[in-house]
Amino acid sequence: MVLRTAVRCCLLAGLLAAGIPAASASETLPYENKLTDGFDGKEFAPEGGLYYKKNYEQSAGTVEFQDKVVKSGKGALRLSVKPLCPASEPLCSERAEVWERPKLRAPYEKGMWFGFAVKFEEPLPQDDHRYLIAQWKREIGAGADGDFSPFLAFRYNEGRLFVTVETNLVPGKEVTKGKRALCGKGETAVWLRPDTNQTRALVAFDKHFGPQNGDEFTACTDKITVIDRGNPLPTPDSGWIDFAIYSKPGPEGTGHIELFANGKWVVTVKGRIGHNDKGLGEKQYFKFGPYRAGGPGVWALYYDDFRRSPRCADVIKSEICPFP
Repeated sequence: MVLRTAVRCCLLAGLLAAGIPAASASETLPYENKLTDGFDGKEFAPEGGLYYKKNYEQSAGTVEFQDKVVKSGKGALRLSVKPLCPASEPLCSERAEVWERPKLRAPYEKGMWFGFAVKFEEPLPQDDHRYLIAQWKREIGAGADGDFSPFLAFRYNEGRLFVTVETNLVPGKEVTKGKRALCGKGETAVWLRPDTNQTRALVAFDKHFGPQNGDEFTACTDKITVIDRGNPLPTPDSGWIDFAIYSKPGPEGTGHIELFANGKWVVTVKGRIGHNDKGLGEKQYFKFGPYRAGGPGVWALYYDDFRRSPRCADVIKSEICPFP
């Protein structure tokens, strides 16, 4: 009884520190609570569980709680990056990413719904470069060996928006060289990356993402399957885009992702999603904001209406939820 009481007290203290109502401590685990932040104040809302991580790469970024460009409510975030990386450091990155607080992160293979709205500030970059606007990763422990890409990433390149899924290296067949593969039924175009023991799959893109784009996805695999729901991603210049995502990693083949944009179902992804290398952590985490390899000029994005929950109806309208 004493041990049980002590555990309950520790859980309660953690919830209070993260801004979660105390009444939920005896009813739910921290990751089971609905998180929301409309960015209407001058700092992150306690009920959102978000924070801006400070390190060298993040020092390239600026966080602004502003009220000039807003999707709903009174405010929205403007996240921007400026040049930081010297040309002599090609692996350097420039970030302005907002993270989930560690105490609120979900177990790695637990399904969670996420929602956020994003708007690109003009001028939109048009170069062939590494840009990300949101990503989901697995925690990395001190004993892990390797460079692990996000298992789900929202990417931008040459004015086009696309989404990728990452897993450990899987069997696949090379179809073309220097050209995106056209894969058969039940297969998905992938980039085989044996140097990092990873496979990156192309799972969604906007209407301007043509055959000439994605030329690194030259192979096909049946270990990751994509069901096209008939709607492409919105284009980056179309204004506010409201995303809803179901994220459930499964490195052994039980992975499951659902993607909605502006209330329209885009794709379902199933199969090998995420990493299972030795030393990796037990939780997944989400972060959003501009992230690029070192580059010139200022790149800025606006974000609004963050929400997260294990329940679909907390993130999108219940009538379009594919499951509760």
